[in-house]
Amino acid sequence: MNTTSTDTPATGRQKKGLQLDPHQVLMRPLVTEKGMRAANEANQYSFEVNKLASKEDVKRAVEELFDVKVLKVRTQTRKGKPRRYRFRYGRTKGWKKALVTLDSESRIDFF
Repeated sequence: MNTTSTDTPATGRQKKGLQLDPHQVLMRPLVTEKGMRAANEANQYSFEVNKLASKEDVKRAVEELFDVKVLKVRTQTRKGKPRRYRFRYGRTKGWKKALVTLDSESRIDFF
């Protein structure tokens, strides 16, 4: 991870923080029935991403790793669920999900 400061185009302010590499941003693709239907109908793919990654980081990582054109990125921060094991209570860890909409000519093949 590199620490750099970059200019944000909308505000012109400096953004300081971690600069994640593309392979550090995307943890894994979420291959589910619902996700495959969204990929076929809306050309939209879902990924588990690093909690520190921003929408711009996700867009840059998908474009670099899969050589596609990204139109839109939507993110969700998912809370961990309560779980019980015998007499102990705990929680699963929270994670971040990204829904990436691609250009109509772009496709990602996972299989």
